[in-house]
This record gives sequence, structure tokens and C-alpha cells, in this order.
Amino acid sequence: MKHLVFRTALLAALAFGGVAATSPAFAGCYADYKAKQGNPLKLHYGVIQLPDSACGSVAMARPMVAARIAKGGWTLLAVIAIFGEDGLAKRRASAGAYYLRY
Repeated sequence: MKHLVFRTALLAALAFGGVAATSPAFAGCYADYKAKQGNPLKLHYGVIQLPDSACGSVAMARPMVAARIAKGGWTLLAVIAIFGEDGLAKRRASAGAYYLRY
């Protein structure tokens, strides 16, 4: 009986662990974008972290990015790409002050 309980608990733990490891499909989701401000014209390139709900496509990310940068007076020109944590390092220098600012 003890073996059956232990075996059941072990199988449940393994099954839960496998689901937990794969369930956040976009854990650490980011986007890079281009934005502008008017008169005088200013442009910037930035990197922003996104919630999982906005990570399915560039089209899904666009409204989230636009709303967040609008708080700083910026207008979104384009969401360039969506990427994971592995793409952060190579974009940091290019984004400068707009690296994870919004």
C-alpha cells in the first residue's frame, strides 16, 4: 500500500513538474519598437517587457506597447519583433535610455 501511495505521489509530482515547466509559453517576453514625438521631431528605439497575453504576435503586442509609451508622450511607429530573454543583451546598447523604460 505504501508503495502505491508513494508511486502515485511521485507520478503526480512528475506530471505537475512537466506542465509547470512548459505552461508559460512566453515567459520573459519582450518587444523592440520604434516611436516618435512631434515638434520638434524626436525618434527613439526601445525595448519593452510584455505580459504573456500580448506575446502571441506583433499585432497583439502593438496596442500594449502603444498604450505604455503614450504615457511618456510617444507615438508608436512600429513593433519590430517579439523575442525572449535571449534577445535582450544584443538590443541593450541600441535601446539606450529606452531599454525596459516603459
